[in-house]
Parts: sequence; structure tokens; C-alpha cells
Amino acid sequence: MKYLLSILSAFLIVSCASYSGSGLKPGEARLEDVLRVMGQPSMRWQDSDGTQQLAYPRGPEGVHTYMVRIGSDGRMQSIENVMDTKTFARIRSGMSKSQVLKALGPSEPSWAVYFKARDELVWVWRYCDEWNELARFNVLFDADKEVVRSTMSQTESQMGLCGGAGSCLCSR
Repeated sequence: MKYLLSILSAFLIVSCASYSGSGLKPGEARLEDVLRVMGQPSMRWQDSDGTQQLAYPRGPEGVHTYMVRIGSDGRMQSIENVMDTKTFARIRSGMSKSQVLKALGPSEPSWAVYFKARDELVWVWRYCDEWNELARFNVLFDADKEVVRSTMSQTESQMGLCGGAGSCLCSR
């Protein structure tokens, strides 16, 4: 029984590390380490200076998207969850879809909605708000111009989801 518990504990530790990359140390971990621990990113950007940005969305059930920055030397510079109000505040009217993707990573594709009457496309991300409630951040695009019109956020309980419970446990 002790053997089984120790194997289960080791599995849980490894799976948590792969979810958030918590065991990876900036300045020490290399790109290969990030890929080994966290898997292939859903999106990757290569900048002209040789730096890279990797996106790891953990939705739709998860409430995190981790952005990993790799320096031109191949070492990890940082890893951060971008599903927070600080990052959401940077999304401004007039931003392009590609700018939003680079800031937030991809949204949940099955939640994207097009409103023909408004010629508006909405992308949605799930996150855990400051009050530890499940919430959704929406970016509303002018579908014709493909730029941000506005943003909005609501808790899932405000939306009538989760049977009104809407609380979550999330690490910051």
C-alpha cells in the first residue's frame, strides 16, 4: 500500500509540474527542458532578436494559460500565467487578433461566437478572478476589420453556469 501511495504521489507531482512548469528555473532551464516537461506549445512565436514565446493554454476546464519566454541563448527567461486582470487590462480597442493571441494565447475554439447583426466575433478565455470565482474574459472583435472593439468579463455564476456555485481553487 505504501508503495502504491508513493507511486501515486510521484505521478501527481510530475503532472503538476508539467501543467505549470513549476519545476523549471529561469536562467537554468533550456528550451528542451520546457518541451520535455510541458509538452509542445499550442502556439509559438519567434522574434527577430532570436527570442521565442511559447503558449500553453490549459482550458477549457483549466483556468490558466502559461507563457514561456526563451532567450536567444535557448534558456528560459520566464514563465507566467497570463489569465489575470493585469494582462486583460493590456487588451485595448484597435489591437489586432495576432496581438491578442500573443498576449493571451489562443481562446477556447468551441466558445468563439460570431454575431452577424453586429458583424462581431467574440473569443472567450476562462480564468479564476481575484475573488476566487470562475470567470470568463471576452474579447469582441470587429469581424470586418479584425481588430478589438471591446472587452468584458463575467463570473460564471453571473452567466448562470456551474449551478450558481462558480468558485474555484487556483494557484496564483
